[in-house]
Amino acid sequence: MRAKDVLGRRGEELAACYLEAQGMQILDRNWRCPEGEIDIVALDGDALVIAEVKTRKSLAYGHPFEAVGAEKLGRLHRLASAWCRVQGLRTPAPCRVDVVAVLDDGIGEPALEHLKGVG
Repeated sequence: MRAKDVLGRRGEELAACYLEAQGMQILDRNWRCPEGEIDIVALDGDALVIAEVKTRKSLAYGHPFEAVGAEKLGRLHRLASAWCRVQGLRTPAPCRVDVVAVLDDGIGEPALEHLKGVG
């Protein structure tokens, strides 16, 4: 496995643990379909949350949040609808997209930031 993949998996595991600690219920992880992948699907109260996890070793190439632009947000909303269809659910209201940024240089304690309802 490539170092980038190991870093990404570690970031997703940290994000899932964090979201659970915030009271969210994890419904699915790394869900894939022909249109793409959802890192984490969770419930936050009555809200369906599609969580995109971005993990970086440093800020050398910008903050992880910067990697989630309008195109990615649009794809995540389409993926949310696809996930609901596969589950036999109508898209519940509210449904939101969150982004979890993880900075993990492999030396110190990873830093995690969570933006709710980014788009």
